[in-house]
Amino acid sequence: MRKGSNILYHEIIGLEVEVVFSPNPYEIGMRGRVIDETMNLLILDTKRGRKRIEKRDRVFRLRLDDGVFDVYGTKLIGRPEERVKRI
Repeated sequence: MRKGSNILYHEIIGLEVEVVFSPNPYEIGMRGRVIDETMNLLILDTKRGRKRIEKRDRVFRLRLDDGVFDVYGTKLIGRPEERVKRI
């Protein structure tokens, strides 16, 4: 896995995501497509329905056309348009 320095510039709605680390063991391995994003949550469409996953203290594996990237959820906290300004 590569760690993409510019992954935070991308729109993540529509991307395939897997939770690779979480303090909640039931979330580890959960995967689905991001259908929405709030300041503190990712909303995934999974095989078991829609799941709301906190961004804080998680590591997400995002799939883009040019590769797979691990992202710390803490870096995703905030509104997408504000996230770009912080970088």
